[in-house]
Amino acid sequence: MIAAAATAALVSVPRPAAAEGDLVYYCSTQIEWCQLMVEEFEKATGISVAMTRKSSGETFAQIKAEERNPRGDIWWGGTGDPHLQAAEEGLTEVYVSPMADQLHDWALRQAAASGNRTVGIYAGALGVGYNSELLEQAGLEPPRCWTDLTKPEYDGEIQVANPNSSGTSYTTLATLVQVFGEDEAFELMKAMHANINQYTKSGSAPI
Repeated sequence: MIAAAATAALVSVPRPAAAEGDLVYYCSTQIEWCQLMVEEFEKATGISVAMTRKSSGETFAQIKAEERNPRGDIWWGGTGDPHLQAAEEGLTEVYVSPMADQLHDWALRQAAASGNRTVGIYAGALGVGYNSELLEQAGLEPPRCWTDLTKPEYDGEIQVANPNSSGTSYTTLATLVQVFGEDEAFELMKAMHANINQYTKSGSAPI
């Protein structure tokens, strides 16, 4: 199977599925990207694709569960950590693309770190998104930093993905620990929890 990830996005090749013919494709990025990949691949190769869209954490859990009987061929998109974990546990295959020399250095560093079991394919910013019209209707100022999300005026106005299923949310958690230190980061998340109205499965779902 091949895997790809976001924030630092990766591609990996898991141990091949037993079935031949159709391509079984696990996608952990936006559904529009997933569908475009299917359309373009089928058009270019004539091979039918069976695509499943899940968050990074969910896809890693599925690949882990399928370890003795692999079902997927490609894992594309999502955040880097689950791909690197899959590589470390031997759930993905070694693969070096003939186009690897066209990739950025950071993407190749991901490949080197995984023993060429995954590779970076895209990078994205990690931050806070908001709807300016809804904030204006509620009489709220836009948040300017992570700590603003703990203010009482944002009670019930925040959605965050669950880090147990979302690679993006796991990356957010790890980032806060790096920025604030472990103790302060967890206190921040406890305070933020009071304002959160839903924990979604996917990092892109709140947006």
